[in-house]
Amino acid sequence: MQTSNPLALLPLALFLVLFIGSGLYYQSQGTDFAFYQISAPVAIIPAIVLALCFSPGSLNNRLESFIKGIGDSTIITMVLVFLLAGAFASVVKAVGGVDATVNFGLSIIPEWLLLPGIFVIAAFIATSMGTSMGTIAAVAPVAVGLSESSDLPLLLTTGAVVGGAMFGDNLSIISDTTIAATRTQGCEMRDKFRLNLMIALPAAFAAILFLAYQSNPGDVVPQDYDFIKVLPYLVVLVLAVLGVNVMLVLLTGILLAGGVGFMSLPDYSVAQLSKQVYEGYTGMQEIMILSMLIGGLGALIKQQGGLNFIAQTIEKLTHREGREDNRRVGEFSIAASVAAVNLCTANNTVSIVIAGSLARDIAERYGVNAKRSASLMDIFSCVVQGMIPWGAQILLASSVAKVSPLELVTSVQYCWFLGLAAIISVVIAKPGYGR
Repeated sequence: MQTSNPLALLPLALFLVLFIGSGLYYQSQGTDFAFYQISAPVAIIPAIVLALCFSPGSLNNRLESFIKGIGDSTIITMVLVFLLAGAFASVVKAVGGVDATVNFGLSIIPEWLLLPGIFVIAAFIATSMGTSMGTIAAVAPVAVGLSESSDLPLLLTTGAVVGGAMFGDNLSIISDTTIAATRTQGCEMRDKFRLNLMIALPAAFAAILFLAYQSNPGDVVPQDYDFIKVLPYLVVLVLAVLGVNVMLVLLTGILLAGGVGFMSLPDYSVAQLSKQVYEGYTGMQEIMILSMLIGGLGALIKQQGGLNFIAQTIEKLTHREGREDNRRVGEFSIAASVAAVNLCTANNTVSIVIAGSLARDIAERYGVNAKRSASLMDIFSCVVQGMIPWGAQILLASSVAKVSPLELVTSVQYCWFLGLAAIISVVIAKPGYGR
């Protein structure tokens, strides 16, 4: 029997109380930048201390588990993406790429289609690229620039980028979430894709209609622009569509943006390029620290039995008398298992891997098809990831846009529509659906 300990979830609850509670308090006091008064990397420290106190074994063993969580390959990969994304955004902005790209976009996209256009572009790139993080890193700076050059609400504009990125990440056959879901459930990627598409498309259509209704930028007059300064973004987008590794895409973008600076700006030097890259690094400091600390906290929660408690609680609920043949209970249980783990780990791929075996067992017990199970796991992990202010995608987008993560989650309409569509799918689907 694996350890099951509900008290292991207390550190996560403490972090949420400090992070969200303090922001709400300062907001009620009318404080500017209320959610930045106590930063998340500081608010998580008491939670880590509490988790270390709960952990068994010597202090050295506890710290070793914490450090292993920080050094998890997924976490380190995210950190590298953060670094390169920050550097790319910093260099492109310094050489005038953001302003040029904004004016280029304003010249070709009708004003009333700006918000839906941003969503569709992000969705297309993420589907081709297989990563929401890389898509947000590439598109968010342009979207923020469009917002600043028009009357588009910054939160809605940034939310459209995150929504489109989550749509593509959820559907892409090369996404790590797709790979994790299909492997843990034992089905083909193309089969899972078809089921996902039937749920994701109505949600995307609803999000596009909502964004079109909200697109009222007023009179936007594009300024002259130097097309060569748009090239770094175009190259990044093309490479993303071709499925090139996200880190290689961003590194290429940095070098190309630097080259544009040398060609178009007088007195541009290697020293200036170096400073801009480093400024990009420092701009991602908070999100990198928080991501690593969350990784360590998640490892401690898992070690202490917090995730097993969630799994066993859901399993007990599914065994309730008279429910053995209820397909809906099985599907909702699969959704609840991955959603609950995602809340604790703040990583949709990790949550799918952790909850995969439990979901497969539930699927077999209730006759849920493997591709249906994989589809539900991927969808609900995507939904939760776009709704939690401590998720990597929200943190990255809020860092680029300089907005509160808690405010941003209310503007990622696609994830809310996707969650609603998935719940409706579970309720109305007939027995044998997805076979």
